[in-house]
Amino acid sequence: MISRWNHGLGRLLWSRLLQAGLVAWLVGTLTFIITRTLPSDMAYRIAAGRYGHDMVDGAAAEAVRAELALDQSGLGAYLGWLWDLVQFDLGRSLVSGRPVLEELSHQLGHSLSLAVVAVLLSLLIGPPLGLAAGRRPGGLLDRTSEVAASVLRALPAFAVGLLLIMLFAVTLGWLPVAGHGGPLHTVLPALTLALGLAAVSSRVARNAMAEVSQSAYYAFSHTKGLGPRRSFLRHGLRNASVPVVAYLGVQFVYLIEGVVVVETLFAWPGIGRLMFEALQQRDYNLLLGIFFFSAALVIVFNILTDLVYRLADPRIKGAS
Repeated sequence: MISRWNHGLGRLLWSRLLQAGLVAWLVGTLTFIITRTLPSDMAYRIAAGRYGHDMVDGAAAEAVRAELALDQSGLGAYLGWLWDLVQFDLGRSLVSGRPVLEELSHQLGHSLSLAVVAVLLSLLIGPPLGLAAGRRPGGLLDRTSEVAASVLRALPAFAVGLLLIMLFAVTLGWLPVAGHGGPLHTVLPALTLALGLAAVSSRVARNAMAEVSQSAYYAFSHTKGLGPRRSFLRHGLRNASVPVVAYLGVQFVYLIEGVVVVETLFAWPGIGRLMFEALQQRDYNLLLGIFFFSAALVIVFNILTDLVYRLADPRIKGAS
């Protein structure tokens, strides 16, 4: 049984790696096309990013155009980018001239620290609340948490962030409005992301727990003499946690989307803010590197989620 399960795990890894290569190529290609078709003069924007808007004129833009060969055909530029990618070279920033990997590594730590704190906060808020609501479907806690989750899901991240700023920074004065300097600066941006994640994970956990509580094996655990607490810990918690584990992959996609808005809103240094600045400056090499790297992170995280899902779900082991 163990050898068959390991064989299935090996096939899963190979299939996910093949899918990862295809998805990475598609994301890179689509990003290349989109960035090359953005309006405005690329040379002028890059020159403005280098020297400042007040110091840019037509001569500076033409010098940048000639230096970076921006008149090269789109097909030639795409083939050159693919060749560099095959060699694991993401190129250099068109504005700063530093390697894209160096730019990303400099900001990645800030984004990852914010993401880790946000995920931990969401796991402390969402799943426990959902499990408690799912044990008594239709109760006061269930109805209240459903309304709160619906409101949080409907609000965009910047609106949640602004409300938190108004409450905790402006009105109460407990936390700094923005910036990056200490643990207190992490609270508001991480909480902004965590509330959006917890809104969905709480309902996922609630629905899973409600389904488990109505199952035959859960009812039988009461019949054989187990109390509510022991039945929940031995038979309910693990089975209800499987959909929550599966949702972790979706959570990471939400983080990639939300971190751009949150880092910009709270002046937090990271990949999201770097992407916003690269878009303003039309730094296409940096944009390509950011999107490609983000897609790679999502793919890796989804593979890890699949592995944890197989370990957490007893039905998969039993079927192997």
